[in-house]
Amino acid sequence: MILLTRKAEFSSAHYYWIDSWSQEENERVFGKCANRNGHGHNYTLEVTVSGEVDPVSGFVVDLKELKEILEREVVSVYDHRHLNLEVPEFKVMIPTTENIAVAIWRRLEGKIPQAKLYRVRVYEMADLFADYYGEIDG
Repeated sequence: MILLTRKAEFSSAHYYWIDSWSQEENERVFGKCANRNGHGHNYTLEVTVSGEVDPVSGFVVDLKELKEILEREVVSVYDHRHLNLEVPEFKVMIPTTENIAVAIWRRLEGKIPQAKLYRVRVYEMADLFADYYGEIDG
C-alpha cells in the first residue's frame, strides 16, 4: 500500500455564528469571526488516498481523474463562494476549518476509483489546518 496526496486551492468567505445565541455570546466566543458580513481565506486542500500501485501504469490512481474529481466535488462548489450563504452543508454547520475538512470528506468518499480516501487536510492559513480521517469505529 502507498499513500498519494494531491493539492487543490480555493478561496472562500465565511463567518461563525450560532443562531440560538445572542450577538454578545457569539462575539464573545467567536470574536471577529462572528462578523455576519464574513471574511475570506485562501484555503489549501490536501487529499490523500491509499492503494496498491498498478503494475502496468505505476499509479495508485489516475492523477488526471483525481484532479477532475477534486475540481468537480470541491473547488467548483467552494471557490469564490460565501460558505454560510452558498454551500448547502454550511447552512446547518458552522464552516470552521474542522467542519470544512469533514464536509469535503463526505463529498469525496466513494468517488475516487481504485483508491481509498485516507485523509483530508484543509489549511485555513499556513499555520492553521485540520486533518480528517473519516469516521473512526469504537
